[in-house]
Amino acid sequence: AILVWVFFNRIKDSIFFRDGVRRIDFVLAYVDDLNKEWEKKLERRKEFERNLENAGLKLEREDKKICFVKIHATWDVLITYAEVLNIKVPIKENDIPSTVENPLDCMLAPLRLPEKVMHPEPDYFTAPFSRDKQELYLINDESTFFSPSMRNRIVNYILTRCPYGTEEGKKKFGIKRLLNNGTYSAAYPLHDCQYWKKANDPNCENERYTLYMEWARFLRFYKEQPLDLIRKYYGEKIGIYFAWLGFYTEMLFLAAVVGLICFLYGLFTMDENMSSKEICDPAIGGEIIMCPLCDRDCEYWRLNTTCESSQYSHLFDNVATLFFAIFMGIWVTLFLEFWKRRQARLKYEWDLVDFEEEQQQLQLRPEYEAKCTHKKKNPVTQMEPYLPITSQAVRFCISGTTVLFWVSLIIASMIAVIVYRLAVYAAFASLMENTQTLQPISGLLTPQLATSVTASCLNFVIIMILNFLYERIAIWITDMEIPRTHMEYENRLTMKMFLFQFVNYYSSCFYVAFFKGKFVGYPGAYTYMFNRWRNEECDPAGCLIELTTQLTIVMAGKQIWGNIQEAIVPWICNWWGRRKARNNPENLYSRWEQDHDLQTFGALGLFYEYLEMVIQFGFITLFVASFPLAPLLALMNNILEIRVDSWKLTTQYRRPVAAKAHSIGVWQEILNGMAILSVVTNAFIVAFTSDMIPRLVYYYTASENEDSPMSGYINNSLSVFQISDFPDRNKPKLNPENFVICRYRDYRYPPDHEKKYLHSMQFWHILAAKLAFIIIMEHVVFIVKFFVAWMIPDVPADVKAKIKREKYLTQKILYEYEFEKLKERLCQGGKQTTEEEFITTEGRMELSRAM
Repeated sequence: AILVWVFFNRIKDSIFFRDGVRRIDFVLAYVDDLNKEWEKKLERRKEFERNLENAGLKLEREDKKICFVKIHATWDVLITYAEVLNIKVPIKENDIPSTVENPLDCMLAPLRLPEKVMHPEPDYFTAPFSRDKQELYLINDESTFFSPSMRNRIVNYILTRCPYGTEEGKKKFGIKRLLNNGTYSAAYPLHDCQYWKKANDPNCENERYTLYMEWARFLRFYKEQPLDLIRKYYGEKIGIYFAWLGFYTEMLFLAAVVGLICFLYGLFTMDENMSSKEICDPAIGGEIIMCPLCDRDCEYWRLNTTCESSQYSHLFDNVATLFFAIFMGIWVTLFLEFWKRRQARLKYEWDLVDFEEEQQQLQLRPEYEAKCTHKKKNPVTQMEPYLPITSQAVRFCISGTTVLFWVSLIIASMIAVIVYRLAVYAAFASLMENTQTLQPISGLLTPQLATSVTASCLNFVIIMILNFLYERIAIWITDMEIPRTHMEYENRLTMKMFLFQFVNYYSSCFYVAFFKGKFVGYPGAYTYMFNRWRNEECDPAGCLIELTTQLTIVMAGKQIWGNIQEAIVPWICNWWGRRKARNNPENLYSRWEQDHDLQTFGALGLFYEYLEMVIQFGFITLFVASFPLAPLLALMNNILEIRVDSWKLTTQYRRPVAAKAHSIGVWQEILNGMAILSVVTNAFIVAFTSDMIPRLVYYYTASENEDSPMSGYINNSLSVFQISDFPDRNKPKLNPENFVICRYRDYRYPPDHEKKYLHSMQFWHILAAKLAFIIIMEHVVFIVKFFVAWMIPDVPADVKAKIKREKYLTQKILYEYEFEKLKERLCQGGKQTTEEEFITTEGRMELSRAM
């Protein structure tokens, strides 16, 4: 009885058929509900499963409340489709000497993982599989020759192309359609064991358990990632994502350290900042009467009420800001160039050097084949389906119009937030002046800052709502375009989603950085939006602190919300879905049932991970001049992100279907574009948003005190307005102290000048200095960027040599194999054609050796 129980327990938590020999490569699940379409779904399933069996797959069924169809790919199926998919397999163990070890490796020992985890299998020379050359490959055991990820990739390829009948005169095929119409409820490959303990079956690899213990736990955050094991278990596409994320996080460490140093410089020099000293001085800032912040209801106020905000503004608006902006322009180039080198090394190590054309360009999407009824001749694939040019034009017009509408919707929502800022700004200004309870915090929480904080929170909520809606729209319009290949589908969806996210996340930051406080006008001639709301002014200490606030709220809010979505929501869903399992003993809860109750990673799961990180990359590059701590926040988030992504993938999601990828795809071009744009945006932020240039102009042209060159700057930067010149629309209701003049932030002639209230010469000098600074900074950074990019080759020299060496050795092995086969045929047949082949093969071997 004990033996029977042990055997039964082993079967239920096994990844094999009931015979314990044939491996389960894929599982289909469905609920046999008796609704009005029950018979149609039943017929579809019968036909589909019959065609799967005709294709050589073996099926085994488990009939319960949820029915499961277990699929096993036989050796004949695997070798047939391995040849079709051009899968590379081992022919000889790699004997190229490895690179010399770094003597500093001993210092990095605490960060290392065991060798068995980092390199789970030996390195081999590989060649595309061919049925006719099976004795050439290192086939020790047919059941383990193809890895589980290769097997599920092959079975998925068959499932996506298997027909299930004809409906409405059209041939229907593919598991995706059957999932969409409810014929099946799920289709997934199995995890190899439970993540928290090893499997009972000794034939199970237990790679999931290893990944959880060595990679997916947060306590391992300081350890390197087992990229080879990730690639072996999940496939190259997921492996390259984690390689990129890990490399990005490593590079962020340098940016975070420099950013922190710049922030500390601002912190330690805060007491030396002459501008904030003058603002806080009761004899200077206390005597400067500022013009009202809003019309009619607001009163005159003293400059020293903004003392604390001006002190905090110096944290981010100092000379280190300029240095950090230039540094980040160079850092982003180093990051992208070194990633190309890292990517090239992975392409070689993971046998992806010749992958792109064969796998991505020529493989049609099943949806494209199903929806395109027209045929045309292709020189490579002969007859293939195609979409007429008129149909393509109509679909692109609809797609473009839809994207334009949603981008316009974002701009409209941003304008609504701006209107909110303008309306609430006046209310905050009036409230803070007239409410005694707010006086203790009025120095820190100015009307500008209060408006910025509430508007940023409102903007973040709108961003999340629009994201939720647009994601579904983007997928719908991309499906409607019917892209030809999987790569084309992903590229189109990526560009649509990124364009939307770019406008959605960054528009508010662009407004604060480049528009707020720039078109205010002056007292008596203010600029109004829609002729009703007066445009916002910057704080006397500058707009940079408000841009920092906006950036912090949106960036931090996005990261917190993203982690909640990625980790907590799947965990709650799985906990809720697994409640029924609590009533069953563990030995009755089978491997396919356990995986069925997990969340689906989905075909676009990785797409959203890339999108999240690229948007973050934009925050730390496009606006980094305003917030040197942004790389540090990104670093801390990414350390958590790696473990959250690995944890959810290993514990909360079904095993994704393995897929190949030789690079991060179109994201590389997006990152390059953002790197170039970041130089421009940071130059404009330093020039127009910070007070760096006006201070330098004052220092060199207007300063009169040699001992303290920056003294008098605040008085110089504020223009004078005569209160009697206020029109009725702007004039405050009350003036209890009978002020005669008030000050405002601008460079204009005083009321007693012949050019009354026109821009002064100092304004034009500062404007010219700002434009000159932008041109000089851009050219310096771009020259350094392009020089660095030219100096660093995309492919390391040792990788180039290894690729050439491996190609030579692989060709030599293949030619020697053909040579031996021809010698055998010569001995057996002795025909003239065989002798000619023998001479040709011998010639190819000589040529290969010469090359």
